[in-house]
Formats: sequence, C-alpha cells, structure tokens
Amino acid sequence: MLSIHNLGKHFGGLSVLEDVSFEVPVGGIFGLIGPNGAGKTTVFNLVTGLLKPSSGKISFEGRDLAGLPPHLVTRLGIARTFQNIRIFKEMTLLENVMVGMHHHLRYGPAELFLNSRACRDAETRARERAHELLSWVRLDHRAEMLADNLSYGDQRKLEFARALATEPRLLLLDEPVAGMNPSEKTVLMEEIRNICQRGFSVFLIEHDMRFVMGVCERIAVLNFGRIIAEGSPDEIRNNPDVIEAYLGREDE
Repeated sequence: MLSIHNLGKHFGGLSVLEDVSFEVPVGGIFGLIGPNGAGKTTVFNLVTGLLKPSSGKISFEGRDLAGLPPHLVTRLGIARTFQNIRIFKEMTLLENVMVGMHHHLRYGPAELFLNSRACRDAETRARERAHELLSWVRLDHRAEMLADNLSYGDQRKLEFARALATEPRLLLLDEPVAGMNPSEKTVLMEEIRNICQRGFSVFLIEHDMRFVMGVCERIAVLNFGRIIAEGSPDEIRNNPDVIEAYLGREDE
C-alpha cells in the first residue's frame, strides 16, 4: 500500500534520514520503531506532506506523494494522529468527528447560508456517520459530551474516530499509547486491531516495545536515520542489531 524507497532527508548539513526503504502492506498493522532521535516522526512528516524529501520516493497505491501538500495526501486516503493529542476540547465528541468529514461535504457557502435541502441532507449523513465511528471506539454514548471531559485514553480514541472520518485507507498513528497506563494500553491495542479488521491498514510508530510486539504483524527498525532490521516481532526481538541499538554494546 505504502512504498518508501531510498528516502532521505537533510536539514542543511544534518542528515536525518538516509536511504530508508520499506513497504507497508495492505490490511495489516505495520510498526516503525527506534530509539529517540532515530527519525521516526520525520518519516511520518514526509509521508503526510509536512516535509519534502531530499531524495528518494514515497508512493501510495502506486501514486507518488513527494511534494504533495497535506490536504491532498488526506484526500488520497491517508489519515494521521499525532503524539500530542489535538482535539477540539470545547466541542462535543460528535462535533470533533464531524470536523474530519469537511472535505466530503458536497455543498458550498450559498447552500449553507440558505440551509438548502442538499445542505441538510449532507449534515444528516455526516452526523449518522459520526455516530457510527464513535460506536466503533465505544464512545457513542458520550457523543454530546465536551471532549475536554474525557479521560486521556478516551481522548486518544476520539482522535482515532476523527481520523477515520476522513475515510482513509491507511491510518498513521504517532505514538498512540504515549502517556497511557497499562489498562488504557490494553484497551487501545484492541481498538487498533478492530480498526484493522474493518478493512483499514495501520502504520504506527511507538516507543513501547511491549505494545508494538503485541499489536504489529511486521516491524521495521530505524536507528540514526537508517533501517537496521525488518521482520516479524519474533525476528525483531531477537535481532542483535536491534538489541544493540536499544541497549548498547558492552565494551570488551
């Protein structure tokens, strides 16, 4: 689904990524891990159009993404969440999710001002879809609650629902369990699996190794801007280069 080939990113004389290559398959959960500063978030920023690559190619379902602005990347079918939760806390859960549908609403300012039939029908469909997405993450019973009143874990789930409202085929999750307690992580792991079972593909970056090993089907490891390993969770867990990257090598 997503193919990254010889990707490089330089900021002046600083090389952040160098010859990074891997592929995210259709319908699975793919993880990108690595120590702090390895370049994981830079990969996400390049895929979603927040940064432009210095070299290499990024393609989504065969289409080149390099240089496309974020809103066009979203329209192609890629959605993203961020490490720091970015929801509208003074809006309801339902309103937060409906925000994600704005580019699917087929009416203009004139129809909105006149409250036309087309506008009303589109709003009704959007509201029904928002309720459906909230039910997927088990928050529909709180649809009219202000987002600011949610627990940290439920705010993460709301962010998932809003991302899904853009109707993506690939969902990018940036450290989805950052700041969560163990029980919240367990719940979110199940939610991610449920999302995948509904036909979405998931690409995540995360520091929590236990979480990554428990949810991902395939993992790539980034260290100092380069891919040092790729494989199944068991292969990654036992890879000496990965162990050295995370734990260091004992001096002889």
